[in-house]
Amino acid sequence: MDYVNSVKKGKTFAINTIIGPGSFVQGDITGGGFTRVDGEVKGNLHANGRVVVGANARMRSSITGTSITIGGVIDGNILASERLTVLSSALIIGDIITRRIEAHEGCLIHGKVRVCQSEESWERARSEYRDKRALASGSNLNQHG
Repeated sequence: MDYVNSVKKGKTFAINTIIGPGSFVQGDITGGGFTRVDGEVKGNLHANGRVVVGANARMRSSITGTSITIGGVIDGNILASERLTVLSSALIIGDIITRRIEAHEGCLIHGKVRVCQSEESWERARSEYRDKRALASGSNLNQHG
């Protein structure tokens, strides 16, 4: 849907978070809506909306969002509640959980891909993903503190 039609229907389109080319962010990021990354990120990204990772982006991050498009390099897991689009320029090293996936010719994915078509399988997969993340966070805290 384009900007004009979304405004006519009472929907707003705004990019809440932009990490531009040449930028480096270290630490976890939580965004309230649409997030675009064209720089480097070392830390997890949680967006309550769309995520676009440009072709020149480099992320050592797990990514959570609704509709996620990947064009760059991701070293981390991806949880997309609606859909994941993996462009031909993308390299993903990590596991993927989504409801729908579109992988363009030439992309590289090194990890497990889980596509959940039913609401029940989605809820189970999302719960397992969050449990694993919680355990990993807890074990890191115990090792460092």
